[in-house]
Amino acid sequence: MKSRTAKAADTTVTDPALVKRAVKAAALGNAMEWFDFGVYSYIAVTLGKVFFPSGNPTAQLLSTFGAFAAAFLVRPLGGMVFGPLGDRVGRQKVLALTMIMMAAGTFAIGLIPSYATIGVGAPVLLLVARLVQGFSTGGEYAGASTFIAEYAPDKRRGFLGSWLEFGTLAGYIGGAGLVTLMTALLSADDLTSWGWRIPFLIAGPMGIIGLYLRLRLEETPAFAAEAAKAETDRPKVPLREMITGQWRALLLCVGLVLVFNVTDYMLLSYMPSYLTGQLHYDETHGLLVVLGVMALMMIVQPFAGALTDRVGRRPVIATGCAGFLLLSVPALLLIRDGSLLAVALGMGALGLLLVCFTASMPSALPALFPTKVRYGSLSIGFNVSVSLFGGTTPLVVTALIGATGNMMMPAYYMMAAAVIGGFAVWRMAESAGRPLPGSAPSVTSQGN
Repeated sequence: MKSRTAKAADTTVTDPALVKRAVKAAALGNAMEWFDFGVYSYIAVTLGKVFFPSGNPTAQLLSTFGAFAAAFLVRPLGGMVFGPLGDRVGRQKVLALTMIMMAAGTFAIGLIPSYATIGVGAPVLLLVARLVQGFSTGGEYAGASTFIAEYAPDKRRGFLGSWLEFGTLAGYIGGAGLVTLMTALLSADDLTSWGWRIPFLIAGPMGIIGLYLRLRLEETPAFAAEAAKAETDRPKVPLREMITGQWRALLLCVGLVLVFNVTDYMLLSYMPSYLTGQLHYDETHGLLVVLGVMALMMIVQPFAGALTDRVGRRPVIATGCAGFLLLSVPALLLIRDGSLLAVALGMGALGLLLVCFTASMPSALPALFPTKVRYGSLSIGFNVSVSLFGGTTPLVVTALIGATGNMMMPAYYMMAAAVIGGFAVWRMAESAGRPLPGSAPSVTSQGN
């Protein structure tokens, strides 16, 4: 494929049509990841009956979420494999590989026979499929955000990067909404016998479309320029150098990802359970409120991304940290009020604060690292933080409430994360409107 990027006077000039294709291809992979997340979360009770028929609903649910949590354990391993590989052979090749693995893992779940058919092999196969998904996800977010950041012109990197998280929200709404629709249309027996497979099998066509889009893309201008410095393929950068050589940036990355993912998983994953399990709120209404909040976030997301290009990433991230520090308690008090209006206001406030992170992080995180180690170092920092702090948020908060009896623990946990995130944003350099480290200034052929 003929390249449509050019270097002029040490400035990278990129075709706007190619930039749009890059954003779409990267966002679709994120949408696929969170489509599966939404499906798995909201069909967990049915999966428990299919794969873990113990007769105990609680044990079934715990077993199902245990398989779900297993994916988080291998994410750092996936990041340590795919990240350095992306820095060596290219972002586009690795993102195509992660797309294949993600789609295959999700599609495979829809094909696994039930426990009643093959016995203990069914939950084992489910676990294997989840491990494949988790391993591939370890290379997905860092690669997708790196891909968009390296294609985007400096003045529009925030706006274009914000579409990555737009894909996240769209995928989650699509997955959760499809399960909700199927639950309403199918009987419980039909859902258990065959209906639960449909959302997972949809991943097959989605994966083919995503793979097609990614294979049509050229390598990013930043990586192409870095690779051109060597006569052959890029020399392998030791994993140790990606960690010890970037320790300060990695610590900042972990802190930023911590506040981003603790608040994200708190709102989108834990709050539905908090509403139903702790506050005895109606399950259907709780789900609709969460989906409504995500729809609101989708609307605001691109505008917030464009705002980061005008005022900077640091002010927007700092606003989110300050907001969670000051408003987490009032917002949770509104949610605990129990009325639909109060819950919607409290959840809506937290959702709008979360947009400060979802709109900023896809452009801010890649800018922490130079081109030669960007994919690898970001994969390591991002996935370690998500696995230790983000994915464990529902478990830790539930344990804290159980140990203390204090129903305000979700607010205190978000406040603690906001303090850590605030310190990280205080120490990070502003990257808006500036070239990525190790890269030439970037504009489109339209001059933006």
